[in-house]
Amino acid sequence: MPTPHARRVVVTGFGAVTNLGVDAQSTWLGMRDGKSGITAITGEAFAQWDESHWPVRIGGEISNWDPNQRMEKRETKRLDRFAQLGITAGIEAWEHSGLDLAGKDADRYGVVVGSGVGGIQTIEVSVEILLEKGPRRISPFTVPRLMANAIAGDLSIRFGLEGPSGSHTTACASSGHSIGDAMAIIRRDEADVMLAGGAEGAVSPLCLGAFMTMKALSTRNDAPAEASRPFDRDRDGFVLAEGAAVLVLEELEHAKARGATIYCEMLGFASSSDAYHITAPDAGGKGASRAMINVLKDAGLNANEVDYINAHGTSTPLGDVAEVNAVNKVFGDHAVKSKGGTLLMSSSKSMTGHCLGASGGVEMISCLGALREGLVTPTINCHNPDDDFDMDFVPHTAREADVKVALNNTFGFGGHNVSIALGRYSG
Repeated sequence: MPTPHARRVVVTGFGAVTNLGVDAQSTWLGMRDGKSGITAITGEAFAQWDESHWPVRIGGEISNWDPNQRMEKRETKRLDRFAQLGITAGIEAWEHSGLDLAGKDADRYGVVVGSGVGGIQTIEVSVEILLEKGPRRISPFTVPRLMANAIAGDLSIRFGLEGPSGSHTTACASSGHSIGDAMAIIRRDEADVMLAGGAEGAVSPLCLGAFMTMKALSTRNDAPAEASRPFDRDRDGFVLAEGAAVLVLEELEHAKARGATIYCEMLGFASSSDAYHITAPDAGGKGASRAMINVLKDAGLNANEVDYINAHGTSTPLGDVAEVNAVNKVFGDHAVKSKGGTLLMSSSKSMTGHCLGASGGVEMISCLGALREGLVTPTINCHNPDDDFDMDFVPHTAREADVKVALNNTFGFGGHNVSIALGRYSG
């Protein structure tokens, strides 16, 4: 596949922890099978209030996962939950890639891992300690636990990565920005290998309460598995979830020289701003469409060469409309089912819920599966799409498709938009 960039970037490893599975493979299988990871929230922190305080009592919690399987207990005790998730995904990605830094130039290896809210659980606990016991009882580990760049710092230390290191915090676009930044770093020859992705551990009383009071969340407590329903006319908000995913991005010739398995090629990256409202998207999808137009330019692609879009698709009344309008603006008849359009678009959030800043990374697992296995993950719960949504959302079950090019869209509060293009690697 042609690329307009001299230094080509490929994916040679990946890791994930989600409510569908505690590693990348089980997460992919959950997506492929149309499994829902949404349940009633069981966290002990919610028990101090009765149900009358919580009009929303569902979320995408991760269960049956032990961070101590990849880290020592003394490490996990010093980490917020979001960092435990992100570091676990990063370790899996590194091991999956088969990388070995021995004898290599460490300054050619780096990491960019983002988070929308960082160590929110640490903040909640620390405020309680401050108010109940005073400032001297605050843990000395509070700052490194709560800082959003904790994962990037830990992974760089853990693997001895002395190259570019950072973390993006752009709400739900955080991991999209982080992956795009890592790709750009390799393209401009500042590194040969980058770990990139995002993590979020925000199924907490403060986060749930904050999103609940702004009426952003689904209240379908009686049917958790059916609560996240992107593009369905009965959608009533997103479902808050936690998770993490990290990719290993590598310069093509570097990967080939060490005999790495190449899972896909990173073709393009673009971002934009709505410059419209701090939480609501531009209804016409102006900013989102600009990101998609520019990612096609960056990748050297025509709109009709895109086979699949993993949508941001949060299941909110306003957000889904804006995204459909943006896609129609960019792809025209190629996206319109009644006009013979063959573009497929599905939302992984129908299964995982909304992992906030980790979303872009988690949804890369779906894109990688579509390119590697020719199987597009479904939008479950999409029973009755809005009358104005004349698109193929791959409802209910996965579908076989010859996906050569996929886009991954992530949009965040503040009007941040990211679109990434991936392609099947063909040498």
